[in-house]
Amino acid sequence: MKKSLRKLTKSGDGKKEGVSESYNYRMFLMFKRKFKISDVEPPQDVKDVFSRFSRGSDSMSPDQFRNFLLEFQGDECRSVSEAEHVVERVLARRHKEQDDSGSSGSLSLDDFFAYLFFDDLNAPIKMQVHHDMTAPLQHYYIFTGHNSYLTGNQLSSVCSDIPIINALQRGVRAIELDLWPSSSKDDVEVLHGRTLTSPVPLSRCLKSIKEHAFDSSPYPVIITLEDHLTPDLQAKVAEMVTDIFGAMLFYPESDCLKDFPSPDELKKRIILSTKPPKEYIDSDKSKGTKGQSPTGKDSSEDEEETLSELLGYSGSSGGEVKDVPDLVTQNEEMNHPGLLKAPNADSDKEVELIISPVIKNKCQQLEVPHYKSLNGIQAGKPTNSLKETLQVVPDSVKRLSLSENALEKAATSHGTDLVRFTQKNVLRIYPKGSRVTSSNYNPVIGWMHGSQMVAFNMQVRLCF
Repeated sequence: MKKSLRKLTKSGDGKKEGVSESYNYRMFLMFKRKFKISDVEPPQDVKDVFSRFSRGSDSMSPDQFRNFLLEFQGDECRSVSEAEHVVERVLARRHKEQDDSGSSGSLSLDDFFAYLFFDDLNAPIKMQVHHDMTAPLQHYYIFTGHNSYLTGNQLSSVCSDIPIINALQRGVRAIELDLWPSSSKDDVEVLHGRTLTSPVPLSRCLKSIKEHAFDSSPYPVIITLEDHLTPDLQAKVAEMVTDIFGAMLFYPESDCLKDFPSPDELKKRIILSTKPPKEYIDSDKSKGTKGQSPTGKDSSEDEEETLSELLGYSGSSGGEVKDVPDLVTQNEEMNHPGLLKAPNADSDKEVELIISPVIKNKCQQLEVPHYKSLNGIQAGKPTNSLKETLQVVPDSVKRLSLSENALEKAATSHGTDLVRFTQKNVLRIYPKGSRVTSSNYNPVIGWMHGSQMVAFNMQVRLCF
């Protein structure tokens, strides 16, 4: 801003003479605006509640306030004296600068509205966590591991019970084991099938689970089994788990659970979860070998593969296997010990086989429960129709597994069906087979749609 000023000087005779000069000034102007803060008016719903319990009066007595606490807030622990004490504290805070004689001992509408915001008198959420574990199992998120026995990548790492122990101590409640016959065909091993991973005996894994299952939590441990076993090895697994776990093992009351028990009811229990048993083809004509495959596919239970691909069969050399409720069918080319061929059967067709007395007597002598009866949580099989797979069956519950890719597709096209399914059943999500480095996926999509068992590769740091 430029402003002209007149500089006054005195001449020799003492008279003032005006000399006109110009000066430049830099000026800064600041404005300060004050906003008037008015009290917030109680909303209409608060006014309605106040009017209801004060019976249309301008003030609410301690007794009326107590009725509000009991009937509207659901607070059953309030006595008249406690209600009076709360009213006194509200009035003391609201009118602390006023004379006590001005207090009527009743709450005005503004006093009542202010009370609603006093956290110590009307806390919206209790600071103590409400820990209720009495609801059915599907109401809870379950910390789940994927291929829990691997020490590293999915293709060539060592299988061991050490990662299982570490996972349990970190709080994991669901352990996955892939079961395969040993090289001698007389024992059961745990490994990532059709890969170069080295095996670990099943018995060692089961013993480690028993020893460390409840190091971090008393709530149940679920063991999901991917079964690639012959009937006699299934019987061996049944004997093994009953001998090792004993009374810890959960036995379902029936083949078809109508609802899941609660975590509280399942404390200190071990639960097996697998698909119904199916026959395993073992033929000299098989070209493939267990544990080695150039494909490197994931052996998770829901990989869509035919059994012939799994075992290396060609279309003409092997038989087709069909799912049955018990161990009763097999292709006529098979000559499995303990199974008898039905008489007068056509050699070019599938024939039914019956369990011989040898196996029956053996099971009776060992007193081993039927392998199927040990399945505490039955795993369902995905069908061609996703909508059909996600249908809720009345008076029946199951566990369904989907890959992360299948989950993304289902969330896009059948999001509502996913949520409705998880309200009654258990949904497990596992990493896609291409995650050979044991990386993990973002679990939020699964959790948002109610998936209780989002499976993680626990041998690596959990980062998404």
